[in-house]
Amino acid sequence: MNNLLSEVQNTLDKFKLEDDAPPGDYYSPYANLEKAAVLQEARCFHDPTAVRENPRKCCTVIAQLLHLTNTGQYLNSAEATEVFFGVTKLFMSDDASLRRMVYLFIKDVAETCDPDDVIIVTSSLTKDMTCDVDLYRANALRVLARIVDAAMLGAIERYVKQAVVDSSGQVSSAALVSATHLFERNAESAAIVKRWISETTEATSSPNEMVQFHAMQLLYQIKKHDRLGMQKLVTQFSQRNTLKSPLALVLLVRYTAKLLNDEVTEGRASGTSFQNGSTFARSGYAFLDASLRHKSEMVVYEAAKAICALPNIEPQELSPAVNVLQLFLSSPKPAVRFAAIKTVSQVAVGHPRMVSKCNEDLEGLISDANRSIATLAITTLLKTGSENSIDRLLKQISVFLSEIPDEYKITIVRSLQRLCLTYPAKHRVLVGFLSNFLREEGGFDFKRSIVNSIVSLIKQVPETTESSLLHLCEFIEDCEFTMLSTQILHLLGELGPGTPAPARYIRFIYNRVILENSAVRAAAVAALSKFAARCPSLRTSIVTLLKRSLDDEDDETRDRASVAVSVLKDAMEEFPYVAPDEDAEPVPEEEPAQDVPQAGDPAAFVLLQGLPMSFDRLDRSLRAFVRAPAALESAEQLTFGALPIVEEHEEPELANAAEADEGMGVDAALMAAVAGGEKEEKEIVDPAAAVYAIPELASLGRVFRSSIQTELSEEETEYVVRCIKHVMPEHIVLQFLIQNTVEDQRLVNCSVAIEGESECFEVAGEISAENIKYGETVNAFTVVTRNPDVPLAPCNFECVLRFGVIQVDPKSGEDESDPFDEEYPLEELELATSDFMAKVSVPDFRQGWEAVGNANEVLEKFALQFKKQDDAVAAVIDFLGMQPCDGTGHIKPGEGGKKPHMLHLSGVFVGGTQVLARAQVAAQGDASGVLLKIAVRSDDPTVSRMVADCIR
Repeated sequence: MNNLLSEVQNTLDKFKLEDDAPPGDYYSPYANLEKAAVLQEARCFHDPTAVRENPRKCCTVIAQLLHLTNTGQYLNSAEATEVFFGVTKLFMSDDASLRRMVYLFIKDVAETCDPDDVIIVTSSLTKDMTCDVDLYRANALRVLARIVDAAMLGAIERYVKQAVVDSSGQVSSAALVSATHLFERNAESAAIVKRWISETTEATSSPNEMVQFHAMQLLYQIKKHDRLGMQKLVTQFSQRNTLKSPLALVLLVRYTAKLLNDEVTEGRASGTSFQNGSTFARSGYAFLDASLRHKSEMVVYEAAKAICALPNIEPQELSPAVNVLQLFLSSPKPAVRFAAIKTVSQVAVGHPRMVSKCNEDLEGLISDANRSIATLAITTLLKTGSENSIDRLLKQISVFLSEIPDEYKITIVRSLQRLCLTYPAKHRVLVGFLSNFLREEGGFDFKRSIVNSIVSLIKQVPETTESSLLHLCEFIEDCEFTMLSTQILHLLGELGPGTPAPARYIRFIYNRVILENSAVRAAAVAALSKFAARCPSLRTSIVTLLKRSLDDEDDETRDRASVAVSVLKDAMEEFPYVAPDEDAEPVPEEEPAQDVPQAGDPAAFVLLQGLPMSFDRLDRSLRAFVRAPAALESAEQLTFGALPIVEEHEEPELANAAEADEGMGVDAALMAAVAGGEKEEKEIVDPAAAVYAIPELASLGRVFRSSIQTELSEEETEYVVRCIKHVMPEHIVLQFLIQNTVEDQRLVNCSVAIEGESECFEVAGEISAENIKYGETVNAFTVVTRNPDVPLAPCNFECVLRFGVIQVDPKSGEDESDPFDEEYPLEELELATSDFMAKVSVPDFRQGWEAVGNANEVLEKFALQFKKQDDAVAAVIDFLGMQPCDGTGHIKPGEGGKKPHMLHLSGVFVGGTQVLARAQVAAQGDASGVLLKIAVRSDDPTVSRMVADCIR
């Protein structure tokens, strides 16, 4: 025994690392390979004796070559060709391991070799493909699929078709998988593979389960763009019951579910129930229902999942799938339990009553050892639980939350937020539960999710305001996250003064002035200033507190305090606060005096009134003002109204992210601050700079707005022309960007002539591009005047590019001919009413809508020929050229077509007229189109009518 232990110890010592070696160090046998040495070793491939007698050495050399190519030490073309020819000589060996290494090397290196060299090995692979050894045949098929093109595939097509229906499962599967790869490579190969459909169908009858699975995959690839063919395929296999492979049946279930989804989304389904729908809908649902009783758990779960995901499914049709999932919840296999609880959780969003019968099983999963399962169980219970069970659920959750990581806690917090919206009467219990965990240990994301949930509840359930603010005040007493503290202080400044007892929050805010860092101190001073501005009774006390910050070491805090103290002192002198007489008897009919600032109060104006535009828009507007010619020399007073209009440029990714987080109560300002640190600011280039650079055009005035580029020719044509429309009060400057893509030509005196019939527009002049060399893009301009006395109406202009052509030598660039005139027809250019509308949002759409009034309101009703509600919403925005407000520019996922969508739009019409529009977009039940009801308001009735007439 001692001898055995010593031998083991000696063996361990041989592989033991040095004491000073880094932990986890590993000595790879390929660590110090040199390409030259490996290539020298590869010459043994040319020695027939070495190949037959020492195949192991050849395997090692091939492994080394593969290691080199996979670690970045690539072989050049000559080296790869030489080694490739050497490897092809290894086919003379009958060693199975060496043959497999040869196949692997050919697959890996074939892409870097000359295609003509690869053809040489095709004969050897074809020979292996027709031999008697299944291992060689299968591997040869896989390699051939990687190296052949469409022409070579036609030559070996007969062998591949035979392999598809081969009695060996290994060979048949290899042929089917290879066919799938060939189908995806290019159109020519796909056309050849489509001819193998009869052999593929025959392979579905193979006794081998993997062959059936791969055959179903290939059949789907061939027929996926043929709806009727797919329906026939699904109906045939679901009724014949010939598939024995669980994997193949899972594919069949997925294909059936996809076709049923397409039936509903594309409007072909009739009725509200699948059992009473079309013939395919009835047979498809019947197959899914029958699959719920299959002996394989995989097939049963896939069928249940497919039924639960069907759109507009009736509760009675959903019930069998929920019953099966309920049985899976008690499965001893964690994977089955997780799959079942995940699907049940998704069903609970749309059908909570159907899932409520699983509540007993779900409660048992709260203590599951798998934390993912336990978290899903809790979130599902929060969706399906009744109001009476909330207290009991919270007691169970409180124990569970302390044992799981933050990412699971965040999921539960969001579920609690939804539960509070479902049962507003329980807001005190739920908000108190959330606030308790604010004081527990946790990371920034977890604490932020709780704060955002509480803020969202304040907005949606106003009854929670007072208690929620007190909980947040207690949290900032020991909050270690500056961003959360400043967010909460800002919220206190906005909502605190409007509560019945605003003075109770002053102590919490002032503590932050004393104890926190500079950023939090500045936010606290701003919050105190808002309290003083909105509550005159507190001004004396707050001014005393703010004076202590006048000597703060931070510039921002000190400046905010100085401004607030100065403004508040002036307001107190002009509007002194008179406290009500406490001894006076209250008059029953009179309301008690409210603690609000009087009209004209300077503190309320300076400290509470926001800017009419965001700082970003202000910055862009000032830059545009400065860029205009002679702007700084003008004696005109610089006001917000005199600044140029700048349009909104919202990034699509950020907009989608904001919509996704809206339901979770994520504060937009907080998300913008977080995103700002991770994303570099993109400089927005002023498109009007090209106009201002030409004195003749600059004298026409300031550009109101510039459109996006409009393509007037195809990208592949000889001359590429794009147009930007620069709108001015009485002129439209058309900037044509002309690109010369002909190498042996130089263009001279290029201009775009436009012609159209319109009472509103008239062509006034042109500025041509004098010289355009190959590859250059040069601007040409056309000026159009607008008659302001005539209402705007869309007008199409025919465009022709006129230019002179000089033939040049492509190499030297010297002219070879005199110029000769040419014309090139372009696409029509439309001047629409939306071109004169700038996309500018308003801070508060509801307030702006009421402020404009209905004196100049225009109401219209249209029937739009769109099948989908989403497309109609996008088209209305495009027709009007206005900016969507309040996140109404997109329909939330899952709500399309279910109910009318209200669209809020704002913009500024040329001349500075503010325009607001409300549009209701409703999908008609008979799938005949979309109904649009629109109301447009502005200060000018003519503008309101022109905007409403944009719908067409």
